[in-house]
Amino acid sequence: MAAAPFLGAAASLPHDHPVHTAVVLVGGAGVVGSVVVAAKSTEGTGRKLMRLSPLALAAAVEVAASAVPGWGWDALFAGVWAAAGCIVLPLSRTSRRLKPALAAAPAPRPLPAAAPTPAVPAPAPVADDGANALTRDVRRLWERAGNPGSTHVVTATRHPGKRHDLTMLLRASEPGRPITGLGEAAVAAAFGVTEPDVVLLPVTQQAGRQGGPGWLEVRLIPEENRRRRERPTEAERWADTIGATAIPGSCFKGKVRNNGRGVTYWTAHLPDGVGEPRIDMKALCTALDLSFDDGRVFVTVDGQDVLVSVWDVSPLAKVYPATRELLTPDADGRWVCGFLTNGQPARNRVYTDRGAAHGLYVAPSGGGKTQLMALAICANANFGAVVWLVTEAPDSKTAALGVHCERYGVGALYMVRAMRAAVALMDIRGTMVWADGQVHEWDPDLPGCPYRPLALFWDEFLSAARNGDFGPEIMNLAETISVKGRKYGVGEHVAGQSVYVQDGFTQLLNENLRENCIPVVLKVAPKKIAEMFKTLGVAPEDIPDALPRSFSKAEAGRIERIMNGEPEPPSDSNTGGVGWIIESRKPEVQRSLFMDFEQPIAPLFPNTVHGLTGHEIAELEARGLWFDWTLPPRPGEFGPEPDDEDGDELPSGSRSKPRVGAADRTIPAQNTVTTPRQALDAIKKLTGA
Repeated sequence: MAAAPFLGAAASLPHDHPVHTAVVLVGGAGVVGSVVVAAKSTEGTGRKLMRLSPLALAAAVEVAASAVPGWGWDALFAGVWAAAGCIVLPLSRTSRRLKPALAAAPAPRPLPAAAPTPAVPAPAPVADDGANALTRDVRRLWERAGNPGSTHVVTATRHPGKRHDLTMLLRASEPGRPITGLGEAAVAAAFGVTEPDVVLLPVTQQAGRQGGPGWLEVRLIPEENRRRRERPTEAERWADTIGATAIPGSCFKGKVRNNGRGVTYWTAHLPDGVGEPRIDMKALCTALDLSFDDGRVFVTVDGQDVLVSVWDVSPLAKVYPATRELLTPDADGRWVCGFLTNGQPARNRVYTDRGAAHGLYVAPSGGGKTQLMALAICANANFGAVVWLVTEAPDSKTAALGVHCERYGVGALYMVRAMRAAVALMDIRGTMVWADGQVHEWDPDLPGCPYRPLALFWDEFLSAARNGDFGPEIMNLAETISVKGRKYGVGEHVAGQSVYVQDGFTQLLNENLRENCIPVVLKVAPKKIAEMFKTLGVAPEDIPDALPRSFSKAEAGRIERIMNGEPEPPSDSNTGGVGWIIESRKPEVQRSLFMDFEQPIAPLFPNTVHGLTGHEIAELEARGLWFDWTLPPRPGEFGPEPDDEDGDELPSGSRSKPRVGAADRTIPAQNTVTTPRQALDAIKKLTGA
């Protein structure tokens, strides 16, 4: 308003007058400023235009006044400008007390507010508790990581002899709250170690300190883990390998080395409540850096205790020569038939607490069956028993054994005659009076027995049991002997290639032999193992795994042989005599003793071949059962003789009288006398004795 007179006068002044020039410059500045503000269009544009409007209006008044003649119009335009300035002045002021006047404009649309970030409660202030330097350093690292799990470091203790290993005690930052959400990864990240180097442990209450879920013990052990990987102790090696995979849950107890026998024994124990040990043999061999096929690692379980035997050379690849001492039964009737994988002697027996012991020897051809039967024959002979041996087909080894037996023969006809005599002998012995004037069942510990035990050996029994003429009677008589023989000192030993009932065994024969003997099974094909042991009454969980095909180490240098185009050396199966002995519910692996038939075997046997008593022989002769069993069937021996005219009408499978041709084929030729026993038998034939 004060500038209105100058504005009115400036229009009448010359154009080069300073007042006129000043008014023009000020008005031009207002116009230019208004154009610039309007072009930017930013927040507060209206307020800025109002501030510049008096200057722009002054320029307009100057132009209008110059165009209209007369001083009156100049004064009028100046008055109008002054009045407009009075209106604009309150709106152009910038003081804070006038800013609410601008609120009349429409308010901008509010944007949606962002979700608030949950606030992490700040740790409670901790007073200076006199912590040592290590604890203070650990607290700084912990706080730098944001106090993981909302926890506070109470103490930190370095492990003796370690630079980086320590134990840290944590508590919840908020008293009365449990520690949650804190894992190994968070701790490992805070200290720059790996997760396996972190161990979280609960804290139990102690005097002067609380415990429970609001506290946590943390161990950082990077150095200890590195040492355990590079130089583990035996207990740590067991826990990290065998105890984790091969025998889960087992705890190492000790390790013993026997240099004399070339074996290392590892002992372990399973805590109570773990149950039966679960053993993975292949994982065990891998943990011990050995090959499963070497047959050097064996496990023995005794309740919750476990013994792992690691041999330098597989005990199944060794040869254990038979000796007179090993083949002589002790006071309990037990004798050594081989050695187990843990080095213990495997023992069989000649009698049990129920009477004479039977025998069952199973193996395929070439599996060592005759060897095992030879050991049993020798043991019974050393026990003082009368031994009869019958084989279905002639064999050089059984012929050598026959010299040391009271009766030895070949063929199904010889076997059925021996069985008939044995069944009659049980009736005879049932009436023989002992030294006390009474009749007793056979007992080796009871003095005054009037007869010797009788051991019957049927080699290739299954082949004889399938004989077309004598097979049914052989099976029936064998079953009878297995039931009654033990009470009269008669033990029946059956050797064959199978124990399946459909192959010649009756169910009753199988059960009686199994219950009164210690079966030995040699070299069974892997596919037949389960069925074979199931037939022998072994529980499914105790059926063993198949044995390796060989126990010899593979010869080194195969790569060189391939590069040189050389053939591979012949493989050595060397598993003859290797198998299982089933004394208890679970079969154990053993290797039988070796009787060398290339050398004289007489030193293994007693000097005397024991025989029946005179009374027994007389009674058998009276029954027509004691004679040369190699002779062809005698008239009426196997039933009434058919009439000549009806002979052609008998069926070929008749059991009343066997075909002479068939019987002859089972009897070996004995036209020459080569041994003293054959000479004695020939004299008996001539004299009728």
